[in-house]
Amino acid sequence: MDLEGKLKALEQDYLDIEKRMADPDVTSNLKELQSLGKKHAQLEPVVEKFRTYRSVQQSIAEARELLKSGDPEMETLAAEELERLEPQVDSFEDDLKLLLLPKDPNDEKRVIVEIRAGTGGEEAALFASDLYRMYNRFCERQRWRLEVLDSNETGIGGYKEIIFRVDSEGAYSSLKFESGVHRVQRVPATEASGRIHTSAATVAVLPEVEDVEVDIRTEDLKIDTYRSSGAGGQHVNMTDSAVRITHLPTGIVVTCQDERSQIKNRARAMTYLKTKLYDMELQKQASELASERRGQIGSGDRSERVRTYNYPQNRITDHRINLTLYKLDIYLDGDLYGMIDAMTLAEQTERLHHLEI
Repeated sequence: MDLEGKLKALEQDYLDIEKRMADPDVTSNLKELQSLGKKHAQLEPVVEKFRTYRSVQQSIAEARELLKSGDPEMETLAAEELERLEPQVDSFEDDLKLLLLPKDPNDEKRVIVEIRAGTGGEEAALFASDLYRMYNRFCERQRWRLEVLDSNETGIGGYKEIIFRVDSEGAYSSLKFESGVHRVQRVPATEASGRIHTSAATVAVLPEVEDVEVDIRTEDLKIDTYRSSGAGGQHVNMTDSAVRITHLPTGIVVTCQDERSQIKNRARAMTYLKTKLYDMELQKQASELASERRGQIGSGDRSERVRTYNYPQNRITDHRINLTLYKLDIYLDGDLYGMIDAMTLAEQTERLHHLEI
């Protein structure tokens, strides 16, 4: 089906949904009404853009007819109108193709992010801490709420691992490109000779799931409680508030000790477990599509080196799209926007290449 044929079909779907939403039987069914409302909202930008595009095409056709009118004044006006409108057509078509791209079903979801120190010992743990601060600053810029679920600190301020939740709809669309191995090149604070070292940390960005998306049987769980080892003042080590959940069929273990309440920690740990199980399925699907460039840009192979942070040159490089920015200091302070925009554009370009129209 050509571009216009697809757009006409979507417009008819849009009209059909509007008609159903006005049906008294539907208006009395809140669940169905909400579902239709969501579909209607998703189609609206495409339909509005298509209607404007069609209006421009109609104006161009009318202007071309006026060029044959034999009236010099009208022909001059028509030529000016065509000069204004014709360049808009390609832009409209590009915009409409982007709007026709299938939406990533996870884009609007909240996320759980795991950062783990890799090769490099204490320096890798310090780098993991720097990455956490970077994402924390980005969330502050976005006015997103960040909640630490679990962490394992080292003696000098680094993290062997830190796991946190970003409680904002749409977080996945911005952070999904972060998954992979991040490499740092710098003189470590612990290095007396001034030599540049290379170390690494891994980042995994997991879309958080709703209860209906993952079914977990109670008999498949082993739940342990223990005393928190983190900060907590007079409450630390006083009660068994930390929770560890083991999913027996897969062997996945999740922990949460950030809250002083065992109930809250258990709820957060369950959310984390569901997210891990959902991500396991996503990774399985991604491996089946590993030959597609979109899979490499979007979800990211967790073992793939994705970024290099070079401190001496104030440089950050993304190896998937061969983009280098010389503003590492600003980037580490949470200004991720340039990289996110570039990654999004690269993904869209690749997906457009495979779009069948």
